[in-house]
Amino acid sequence: LAVGWGSGMDAAWAPSPGTCELMQSIMDCTGRWLSSIPGNLRGDTEELFFDDNTIRVLGNASLLLYPQLWHLSLTRNRLELIEPGAFLSSQGLEVLSLTDNLLFTNYSLTAAALSALPALRMLDLAGNQLREDMVSVLVSNLSSLESLSVARNIIMRLDSSIFTNLTQLLELNLEKNYIFEIDNAFEGLQRLQRLNIAYNYLPCLVGFDLTQLRVLNVSNNAIEWFLTLETDDLFELEVLDLSHNRLLFFPVLPRQSKLHSLLLQDNRMSFYQRLPNGTSLANVTVQFLIIDGNSTNITTVRLWEELCHSNLSSLRLLDMSQNQVWGLPDDFLAQMPSLTHLKLNQNCLEAFHLSDEDPLAMLTELDLSQNQLVELGVKVGVGDILPNLQLFNLSTNRLQALPPGIFTHTRKITTLDLSRNRVHLCPRPGEAESIPCVDIRGVQTLTHLSLAGCGLQGMGSRPFQGTSLKHLDLSDNRQVLSGDLGWLQDLVLTLQVLSLRNTSLSSTATDFSALSSLVRLDLSGNSLAAFPSSLGTLRLRSLDLRDNCLPALPPGLAQVPLGRSLRELYLSRNPYNCCTLGWWDALQQVERLRVPDGREVTCRHGSHTLSPGALPEPVLHSCRWQTADMALLYLVLALPTCLTLLVAFVVVFLMLKEKLLKMVKTRCGVSSPY
Repeated sequence: LAVGWGSGMDAAWAPSPGTCELMQSIMDCTGRWLSSIPGNLRGDTEELFFDDNTIRVLGNASLLLYPQLWHLSLTRNRLELIEPGAFLSSQGLEVLSLTDNLLFTNYSLTAAALSALPALRMLDLAGNQLREDMVSVLVSNLSSLESLSVARNIIMRLDSSIFTNLTQLLELNLEKNYIFEIDNAFEGLQRLQRLNIAYNYLPCLVGFDLTQLRVLNVSNNAIEWFLTLETDDLFELEVLDLSHNRLLFFPVLPRQSKLHSLLLQDNRMSFYQRLPNGTSLANVTVQFLIIDGNSTNITTVRLWEELCHSNLSSLRLLDMSQNQVWGLPDDFLAQMPSLTHLKLNQNCLEAFHLSDEDPLAMLTELDLSQNQLVELGVKVGVGDILPNLQLFNLSTNRLQALPPGIFTHTRKITTLDLSRNRVHLCPRPGEAESIPCVDIRGVQTLTHLSLAGCGLQGMGSRPFQGTSLKHLDLSDNRQVLSGDLGWLQDLVLTLQVLSLRNTSLSSTATDFSALSSLVRLDLSGNSLAAFPSSLGTLRLRSLDLRDNCLPALPPGLAQVPLGRSLRELYLSRNPYNCCTLGWWDALQQVERLRVPDGREVTCRHGSHTLSPGALPEPVLHSCRWQTADMALLYLVLALPTCLTLLVAFVVVFLMLKEKLLKMVKTRCGVSSPY
């Protein structure tokens, strides 16, 4: 149902101004170029959306006709003023969004209007160029608020006077301001559970004591230290995000908490119990000088021992990626028996040791990629090692092998990434088993394996025996296809995705027909000069042929099983011949076939590179001559030659006629009168 008023301005690219959409008791007037709230909407409207309009003032009479209103959104207008009596008829308003306006202009009058809302639970003031003193005035009488956002303003400092009366507040969003100091700003917020101070300029957080807080996001600041107040009180904290800061040490966390997610990505953090050169700093302490007003306090901390004081038994996710970690302290992981996800990628690790004594029985994901690992140690006892591990990422290291039998202990592993290591699969062709290699034979749970960029030089006999791989990435191995594909024989019934990108494939004789279960094949970045005929029998859904040397595709591709099953085909960056584009026209007629890079597909005609869908008429004319019936052309060329030879034969015959007849009579012995 549409409700309209006014004359309106028609525009082909936007809805007619003054036209709103009504759904039950919700009125949506978004993007209608309205400069005021219309007065002829339904009186029982409960939710009003006036986003993306040009309203400057919300007057005292603007909402008189909507006494049942509980949700009002005025996001992205030009709102400068809300008159003090604007909400007197909307005492039941619970949700108010004023994002991206100009409320700094008349904030004191707007504050008077907001104070008339006794039931307001959610208020969004983001993007209004508000200072901290303005925010204090605007929310001073909103004791019913449960959620407040003042993100994207110009707040610089927080003290105890700003949020004094917000005793019911559960969620506070302060992200993307200019906050560099917090002085007891949250002491009165006894019910606060979620606090977001991301994207500010905080240099440290010392004396953290918000025991009731459940989620704290202080990512993307300049924090070098995070120190919790020394107390045995139970903290309700469940999620702590300190990512993208400048942390030098592992944070000093509450001794008792419910923490299950700790995000420390992209800091400068390291552990100093042992340095890479073997030096031990285990007994060295760090002193913090804390200045609070006129009082000065010195706190002495032995950081690697402080780790043990924190109860991390409930921690499930630990992300320490993109730091400067050389190694982990002794028994560091022993404090985390519930850990399921551990991310240590992009650090400086040279060795990592696994043992059945480490209580990581719950770990399902371990990411050690982009380190400097040369050794992955395994100490095997009577128990299993990482019995629940499913994803193991070791890519971009310096590994040459994995410990023998490691996968006999990881009984649930499904995904293994060994890409960009100098590893080889067992058995190595023509070499003894004693040469370092990775043995995945018999790992029945493994379904995803990446060996991209490992420098593989051919495969031995049946390296995948006893596995059920579905995804196999062999890209960027220039010599992996030095023989046939017989080493894939154990995967013909299970392999669904195969990447042979940039493997120097040039022979069209490579037989893919046995891989009947394939649904996605990547042959990009190779040197194929013709379409491999064995692909025609496959029932692929996705095929990537980019960056090859193909002049054309088979004209009957759309009729073979491959053409009927394909749903996605990548073809760009090949030197197609503009005069043999019948296959391209045929593909355009195939239903449900998508060519995502179709706009990038080009063909060549002489020195010109053209789009196959818009060939100029001179090119088409030239192509018609080039593709004319060659038999007719040969006939036209041969006919003059044949006639010339025939005439020459007749002339010679007539000149030598008498001599030839005498010769015949002499040979045959028969006289003839002349």
